[in-house]
Amino acid sequence: MKRTEHTNRLLDDLPHGDRVRLLAQCENVELIPGETLAKSGEPIDFVYFPTESFISLATEMNEGPSLEVALVGNEGMLGAPLVLGIGESPVHAVVQGAGLAWRMSAARFRRALAEDCALRRGLHLYLYVLMSQLGQSAGCTRFHVVEQRLARWLLMTADRAHSKAFHITHELLAYSLGVRRVGITKAATSLQNRKLIRYTRGDISIRDRGGLEAASCSCYQADKDTYDHAMGR
Repeated sequence: MKRTEHTNRLLDDLPHGDRVRLLAQCENVELIPGETLAKSGEPIDFVYFPTESFISLATEMNEGPSLEVALVGNEGMLGAPLVLGIGESPVHAVVQGAGLAWRMSAARFRRALAEDCALRRGLHLYLYVLMSQLGQSAGCTRFHVVEQRLARWLLMTADRAHSKAFHITHELLAYSLGVRRVGITKAATSLQNRKLIRYTRGDISIRDRGGLEAASCSCYQADKDTYDHAMGR
């Protein structure tokens, strides 16, 4: 399979020799939208370092539908509990955006962690970022209105899709934000009337990125700042 033009930022931060050794133990795989990569409470078989693709992490609620708690793209990885020595996934992970990713078996990943200090340090920093973003997401869901949260989610998706245009249904948006479809329709219509996005039959394109950032809640920039600060960017 051909190498992607995009890379994974966590792997990019490794010293050259460490990165080469790690990638030699990975395979480059194509992820398909809707593909389940991990299930809550079940063993983690593989870790994934997305390059083009992005993955939705959701928590399952006994009394209702699942709620997306994070998106993982080429800034991160799937399988972070292994860094803490935990072999089960706490979330349900489903591919949301198609594309390539580096995949590594959990067993090989554990050995690499034991042998590579730079890898451990980088992933410890990423765990801090992930925990901070999960806390930010919880506050965002509780206190910010749907239109702000939708703007934030669209910006996050565009960053991970490496494109200002992508396809997303009302159903998936409702699932991602944990609101009813009518709420998504109202928020998307408002953003479209303000000429910030174009939305037709699930095809979304960002027309005014600066305007969409202004319409978003502060959580979008806070997440980026946390990542850049922690990862030394």
